[in-house]
Amino acid sequence: MRKYFPCLFLFFLGTIDTVCAQSTSTDPVELVNPLMGTASKPSLSNGNTYPAIAVPWGMNFWTPQTGKMGDGWAYTYDADKIRGFKQTHQPSPWMNDYGQFSIMPGTGKIKINQDERASWFSHKSEIVKPYYYSVYLADADVTTELTTTERAAQFQFTFPKTDSAFVVVDAFDKGSYIKILPKERKIIGYSTKYARGPLPNFKNYFVIYFDQPFSLSHAWHGNTLAKDTLELQSKHAGAVVGFKTTKGQQIHMQVASSFISFEQADINLKRELAKDSFDATKEKSRSVWNATLSKIKVEGGTPEQTKTFYSSLYRTLFFPNKLYELDANQQIVHWSPYNGKTLPGYMFAGTGFWDTFRALYPFLNLMYPSINKEMQQGLINDYKEGGWLPEWSSPGYANIMIGNNSASVVSDAYIKGMRGYDIETLYEALKHGANNEGPITAVGRAGVKYYNEIGYVPYDVKINENAARTLEYAYDDFTI
Repeated sequence: MRKYFPCLFLFFLGTIDTVCAQSTSTDPVELVNPLMGTASKPSLSNGNTYPAIAVPWGMNFWTPQTGKMGDGWAYTYDADKIRGFKQTHQPSPWMNDYGQFSIMPGTGKIKINQDERASWFSHKSEIVKPYYYSVYLADADVTTELTTTERAAQFQFTFPKTDSAFVVVDAFDKGSYIKILPKERKIIGYSTKYARGPLPNFKNYFVIYFDQPFSLSHAWHGNTLAKDTLELQSKHAGAVVGFKTTKGQQIHMQVASSFISFEQADINLKRELAKDSFDATKEKSRSVWNATLSKIKVEGGTPEQTKTFYSSLYRTLFFPNKLYELDANQQIVHWSPYNGKTLPGYMFAGTGFWDTFRALYPFLNLMYPSINKEMQQGLINDYKEGGWLPEWSSPGYANIMIGNNSASVVSDAYIKGMRGYDIETLYEALKHGANNEGPITAVGRAGVKYYNEIGYVPYDVKINENAARTLEYAYDDFTI
């Protein structure tokens, strides 16, 4: 049964606006400003965001990277150089990233080091939309454009006339692999980098195809070009491929990834990009955003307030993001961050319930119930594979935040009428988490013995944040 929510009343920037679930006459995706919140740094947050070029709840996002490799503040508005275009899964700078790798075009002398290859850019030559990004890289005299699907992306590089145009692929440090296949105009590789773990059997496999033959091909490691091999596995591996271009010539690149295998990455690319042109993928992504954002129409505010609303709504439609993929038989499968196996069913990652149970999940239940049903099914697999419901998934159990707020996330969905999944297993998971201490303090309940016996967690039993834990546990008991 389809549910309609004709009106919600929101306090919005000091005014009361009516929010109605119907399509808008102006495309809402064009009102979104993905740069909102990017003028941030560790000492002062104005949002701690980055411009995510993606589709709602997609497995992968892409962003221009101004920060150094591994820096959680991947893009900051005040920066004036771009080091690459990074595939990312980062929910916040504090949690950082996993499985990231980057792409960077250049001209002239080959530069693989992230500082040397960085190019000056200006926001005046930058176009930023949820579905599309374009920027002119002044040092290289190259315009880079990108657009995305759930697990794949298309790049379009416009080069000057040169005998030395190139594209660098950086699989990042902490263990990576690269292989160049010139006859197929193809690069494959994987990144094993992650900020929070452990993550068993973790690799982000990627495949890349170009539409032009290579004039040169080199694997590299560290800051050194490998002269005698096109395949490398090292602490920090990458590739560089070259082209001879005429003025204004466009080189097209397709890329996709998988947490399962190279073969699955190839399946993801061919299914999601097929034979689509860059512009076709861009228009499909734009249509997805319009359809998703158009669930809500706002009236009564100023133009700037309306832009702020849709820019904020855009941010709510990313996490938790899909960790699952569709295999060759169109079956839903996922790599498990808990045991490293490839298993059937849904899986999501990248959210901390400690904050999102209050607003995000109730909102999803009202406005986007179908995606939250998938998320509930993903929670069942979290419990089956890891033994606990996550309180912060990044993408496995992150030992951060307090409380047992998965209870609220599960209960709110069921109370609001969600059905068609194994609620009995989820209820078992809630009781298990509420009555046991976990292997880390962020799952289960630290101090549960005191809480169950005397009704609170004392301050002098070497359990931190005891008053806050008591309040969280009491609320979670109410939801159960």
